[in-house]
Amino acid sequence: MKKYSKDILKRLNDIKDKRPSTVIQHILKHGFITTEELEKLYNYSHPPRAARDVRERGINLVTYKVKSSNGKTIGAYKFGDPIFIDNKISKVAGRTALSDSLKKALIDKYGSKCFIYLQQIDEKQLQVDHRIPYEIGGEQDENEIDCYMLLSPSANRAKSWTCEHCINWSIKNIEFCEHCFWAHPENYTHIAGEEGRQIVITFTGNEIEDYNKLIELVGLEKAEETIKDLVANYIRK
Repeated sequence: MKKYSKDILKRLNDIKDKRPSTVIQHILKHGFITTEELEKLYNYSHPPRAARDVRERGINLVTYKVKSSNGKTIGAYKFGDPIFIDNKISKVAGRTALSDSLKKALIDKYGSKCFIYLQQIDEKQLQVDHRIPYEIGGEQDENEIDCYMLLSPSANRAKSWTCEHCINWSIKNIEFCEHCFWAHPENYTHIAGEEGRQIVITFTGNEIEDYNKLIELVGLEKAEETIKDLVANYIRK
C-alpha cells in the first residue's frame, strides 16, 4: 500500500463531509474504490457523484476500469499523482476517454445529429461531450447516457470556448451549468450566465439562395436583427 506524507494525510483526513470522506478513507485503506463498492458497501446509488464530491475538494481522482464480482466491466477510482490539484484543472486530468459504445447509444437514441445545431451529420464527425463540463462536474457514469451530448466539431469548439470564459469556470457551481443552453439546449434558463434564448438557423440546399438574397438586401451585420423583426411581425399578426 502506498504511503503518504503526514501533510498529505492531514489534508485528506481534514475532509469530514460524509460522502467524499467515505471515498477518501476507503482509498487510503485499500488503494482504490469501485462503483460496485460504493453501491453495495455504502449505498451510494450514483457513484460518479461521490467521485465528483472528492474532485470538488481539489483531489486528483483517476477513473479506470476493473471487473466486478460477476465479471462485468465497471469503474474504479484511485488517487492521481499529484493527489492535490488547483482549481485550474487540466481538461484531461483524471479524465477517461469516452467510449465508442457511449457514442453509439446516443446515436441510437437521438439520431446522428448535433445537439446544438440540430443538424443531421455524418456520425463519424460527431463528438461526445459531457453536458456539464468535466472540469466542473467531473466524470459521469457512461451508463447514464443523458449526462452526455453529441456535438459537431464546430459546436464542441464553441461550447469549450464559451465555458472556459464563463464566470462559472472558477466558481464551479454544477446547478448553474444544469440550466445553461450549452448543457441542455432543449431546456435552459440562461446562456453562460446571460439571460437570453438562442435559435441556430442553418440554410441548406435551395435555402442557400434565400440566405444570399438576405445578405444582399440587408448585409451580414443586420441579418440577425432582420430575422428577429420578421419573427416579431409574424407573431403580432
